[in-house]
Amino acid sequence: QVQLVESGGGLVQPGGSLRLSCAASRSIFNIYSMGWYRQAPGHQRELVARVSGGGSTSYADSVKGRFTISKENAKNTVNLQMNDLKPEDTAVYYCNMVINYGGRTYWGQGTQVTVSS
Repeated sequence: QVQLVESGGGLVQPGGSLRLSCAASRSIFNIYSMGWYRQAPGHQRELVARVSGGGSTSYADSVKGRFTISKENAKNTVNLQMNDLKPEDTAVYYCNMVINYGGRTYWGQGTQVTVSS
C-alpha cells in the first residue's frame, strides 16, 4: 500500500506564492507518473500538473507560466511551486501517483489552498 502525504497548503493573498509537497512512502524513481490535481466546491477534480518518470512535465492551461512541478527522487517527493496565485486557484489539492501504465492510481488526503484578500 502506497501512502502519499501532502503539505504546504494554506491561506494566501492574490499574487502570492505557495509550495506544496507530496511525500511518498515508496521510491518514486522510474514510476510512470506523479501529479497534482485539484477540486473546488461544486467542480470536478482536474489535473493541474504532471511529471512522468522520465521527467517530462505537462500543465493545465490555466496554470501554465505560474506553476512548476518538480520531483526529488532521493527524497521520494514531488513539489508544486505556485506563483501569482489567483482566487480561482482556491481548491483542495491532491497528490497522485501511477506506478505503472494502466495500473492502480494512488491519492493523498488533500491539502487546502485558499487564495483570498
